[in-house]
Amino acid sequence: MTTTYKVLIIGAGPIGIACALECKKKNWNYVVIEKGALTNSLFNYPKNMTFFSTSEKLEIDEIPFISINPKPNRDEALEYYRRVATSNELNIHLYEEVLTIKKSNEHFEVTTSKTQYRVDKVIIASGFYDIPTLLDVPGEDFPKVTHYYNEAHPYAMQNVVVVGASNSSVDAALEIWRKGGNVTMVIRGSEIGERVKYWVKPDIINRIKEGSIKAYFNSEVVEIEETEITIKTPNGEMTLANDFVVALTGYRPNFEFLINSGIKLSNDNARLPQYDPDTMETNISGLYLAGVICGGMETHKWFIENSRIHAKIITEHIEALSTKTE
Repeated sequence: MTTTYKVLIIGAGPIGIACALECKKKNWNYVVIEKGALTNSLFNYPKNMTFFSTSEKLEIDEIPFISINPKPNRDEALEYYRRVATSNELNIHLYEEVLTIKKSNEHFEVTTSKTQYRVDKVIIASGFYDIPTLLDVPGEDFPKVTHYYNEAHPYAMQNVVVVGASNSSVDAALEIWRKGGNVTMVIRGSEIGERVKYWVKPDIINRIKEGSIKAYFNSEVVEIEETEITIKTPNGEMTLANDFVVALTGYRPNFEFLINSGIKLSNDNARLPQYDPDTMETNISGLYLAGVICGGMETHKWFIENSRIHAKIITEHIEALSTKTE
């Protein structure tokens, strides 16, 4: 059975919700398809994560986001976006994955894990948090290796290697150390990442300086074994006793899905999807991008606060096109 909609939105994160709100205000027949839970990426963030942005910069559609903290945490954000979605009775289908998007004349045929849809326009707001950037080393498939960090308690009294020097890596290293883990950081660069939150960076630098957390800079993982890990450092290879590896080396969009949908990508390492910044429309007429997925591998380029506007840009363009054809 095929269901018909004017607009189908892929992804029920903050930007997907913002797009749905704009569609509802225009009384359009729309649907949001999300393969996981509501705001699935935020749900998979560490339990104690604090946003870099203040609450007003995370607001969508001028709906107030009230936080008791100067910068809201994960749970506050989940509560906010959940209340926005439920109180506005947005049409969101959860735990349904979009498999293919095919352009057919002036419409799109969208196949999901549950059904098929026939729609006029498609907005991809699926983010980038689903596919981790792998170390690509032997032993990475051991159960002790994870590319996502949730909380510190399981790592207490354990030898833990944290790979990376980003916000997530630094947060994990500090939390695990404070919960009694023996933490070693393996960092490809020569210093802690420049984008690490300014109130956290002095903490990790001081913990490394005093020796509480061991850090190997200009280093990388060579091999992972059941009870050890081998790393390559400027002073040669070293083998360390190891119980867990938390490899927080970044994530990437589902480029295969974009390519299969007909969207062109740049030929450089950034792999930027092609779209018109004035309309957010891709090289496929009627197919739009919104949110962090617009940045390709430059996942630091777009955030909630600077991509909220995408929802209005897209819906205003769709409305203008509709007016022309009437």
